[in-house]
Amino acid sequence: MLSLPNMDDIDLRHKNVLVRVDLNVPLMNGKVSDATRIIRFVPTIRDIIKVNGKAILLSHFGRPKGKVDASFSLRQVVSEVEKVIHRDVIFIETDWNDVSEAKKIIADAPLGSVIILENTRFHPGEITNDETLAKTMASLGEIFVMDAFSAAHRAHASTEKLAHLLPSVVGRAMQKELSALSAGLDNPTHPVIAIIGGAKVSTKIDLIENLLKKVDGLVIGGGMANTFLYAMGVGIGNSLCEKNLSETANRIMDRSEGEHCAIILPVDANVAWKFEANAKSSFYGLDAMDPNGMILDIGPSSINRIKGAIDDAKTLVWNGPLGAFEYEPFDAGTVEVAKYVAKRTAEGKLISIAGGGDTVAALAHAGVVDDFTYVSTAGGAFLEWMEGKSLPAIEALKNSAPAK
Repeated sequence: MLSLPNMDDIDLRHKNVLVRVDLNVPLMNGKVSDATRIIRFVPTIRDIIKVNGKAILLSHFGRPKGKVDASFSLRQVVSEVEKVIHRDVIFIETDWNDVSEAKKIIADAPLGSVIILENTRFHPGEITNDETLAKTMASLGEIFVMDAFSAAHRAHASTEKLAHLLPSVVGRAMQKELSALSAGLDNPTHPVIAIIGGAKVSTKIDLIENLLKKVDGLVIGGGMANTFLYAMGVGIGNSLCEKNLSETANRIMDRSEGEHCAIILPVDANVAWKFEANAKSSFYGLDAMDPNGMILDIGPSSINRIKGAIDDAKTLVWNGPLGAFEYEPFDAGTVEVAKYVAKRTAEGKLISIAGGGDTVAALAHAGVVDDFTYVSTAGGAFLEWMEGKSLPAIEALKNSAPAK
């Protein structure tokens, strides 16, 4: 695991602790519809308030384009945070150009308070990583805790610059996430298998090329598998395909041999003639594909082949569905494989790490989110980590102001 300072390395007692969390949660009819991101930072908040520190939460919410916009106010999530942490929360309608009132409210708040500041993106300097804004934020606290891995790939004032201005550590949720990700690819137990799905190869070239160096087997599914099949000369009918990336697909397959990474592609498919829920469909071996059909899911032979690869693995990393899981019956391949991963995990035979928006949705659809070793809600940060890229917020923590 990355050697980063954590909350055990710093004295939080009676301190004003700025905590960067992710309150960018979905709302439905004015209510939080999924509190997962809130639930995950609860251990960090508890560890601060139990030593009479003040937990002062920073977060973005949506894309208000650097302007105050009530529809993006964090006031909307306060009641859900209170519900999750079982205590009252102070909300400060922060003016990021003048925090004098916020300073007074924080100073007057009792020890052990939980405070939420207004949307950091109400100031244009947040996304430009403005040092003046970061210094304004830093003036509100004595310690900075970064607990939003989902924002770690953004060099923003509240994620990157702030870490250079205050003694800074990772929070409990981010510490747990980094530990899980390290177990997935940085220091995994071999054999390692990766399942990569989704619509387009073009969005995941960097990801695939990084994985070739790190995993023993690579399952490619979803629409992106069609590009590889087309490059091999397999008929794919009217299926989604990036034909212009045939050369890239062939290069990846050639390189996989040198990296001793087995690429596993579908051998059969559930084929339909309309892209819609419950469309008429049939299973075809890919040596006898209907030229007018569309591949919308993997078939039973492909599922069994993937299960066999999972049986041989000790560690699994997953990003992207194996078919058009939003539409029945084309969710079957993703659901069956997901449940099999969950089963192997429950038996103690597999470490399973998954992440990415569509992936989390697919695993939730399969009812197995809680049955994997770890499921990341980080989205872009998870993908960039899988691509082997440096994440600005993590680099900043490596070089942060020293903990005291």
